[in-house]
Amino acid sequence: MASVTTLRRYDAHRPVALYCPPAHRTALAREGLDDRFAVIGDLPPAHRSIVGFKHHLHAFKPFERSLYVDADMIWCRDPNPLWQQLRAFPFTATGLEQADFFFGGPKGAGVVIDILLNRRRRSLRHLGLTHLPRVQAGMIYAQDEALLRRVCEQAQHALGRIDELHFRSRLHEAGRSEESCEWSLAVAMSHLELPIFPWLQGYNSPQLDFIEGLTTHDTNFHEVTCRYYSDAFIYSLRGLPSARLRDTLIHLLTRLPGRGDYMEVTPYALHFGWLHHKQPFHDFAQRTWTRLTASTDNAPEPDDAPLPPSSKADLQT
Repeated sequence: MASVTTLRRYDAHRPVALYCPPAHRTALAREGLDDRFAVIGDLPPAHRSIVGFKHHLHAFKPFERSLYVDADMIWCRDPNPLWQQLRAFPFTATGLEQADFFFGGPKGAGVVIDILLNRRRRSLRHLGLTHLPRVQAGMIYAQDEALLRRVCEQAQHALGRIDELHFRSRLHEAGRSEESCEWSLAVAMSHLELPIFPWLQGYNSPQLDFIEGLTTHDTNFHEVTCRYYSDAFIYSLRGLPSARLRDTLIHLLTRLPGRGDYMEVTPYALHFGWLHHKQPFHDFAQRTWTRLTASTDNAPEPDDAPLPPSSKADLQT
């Protein structure tokens, strides 16, 4: 509901589908909020997980052209230009053209062994592939239903071969309770020779991560900007769990000639994908639900956007 509420700030008519357990449908109907969705479908228990859903997207395609988005996203711009760009693809997902050793592999010191032994290349040869993209599956677009089914089947097949490959299960990571779909979808897209939709495009970025200290926003995320470093390595430092270490490294490295260029970008969607940066979204979602269920007329959003230029100094970071 929080994500759809922000979408409606910019797009009042594009139909939205929700797949959920029956209890969620009942809660929406009870609060008179079920009319916010053009389609509300049942999500069977077997599909109530990342892999259970994203490896079976062909079973949940309500529209001729469907854009699957994670629920922990806040829309920041009119999505129509993005929608027009996606029209060119029978299937695509946001990501990068090349995956690094951390993608699907160990996140700690164990990655050094993978690098020294070049296990990534061995896995690709074992799968009969020549490249591995980095899929960031926060946005997946599909219009060709037969191709979508083939992607899902290939991803399921790849995940079933995990014991033969260098990839690691996310279930072995602290704080994770669900398997990842990303590396297996990347294998499927490589096998089927499908292009990635670039995740990082500067001012045209379809989605960017919410990072405390690098994201400026007002209370209800009407006005959002993300600090986007043009240098890919500098920008990759945003994921460091220690804000102090991150800021120190960025400060030092951006002093090098040509490494300090950055843009203040408003992406189409702000994604709260990092575990240690999710709380602001949870707080916003709770405020949104409380407001929508506080009265029978579903009170409108607080009138705090857009902020006048003179108020930008008061934006929360």
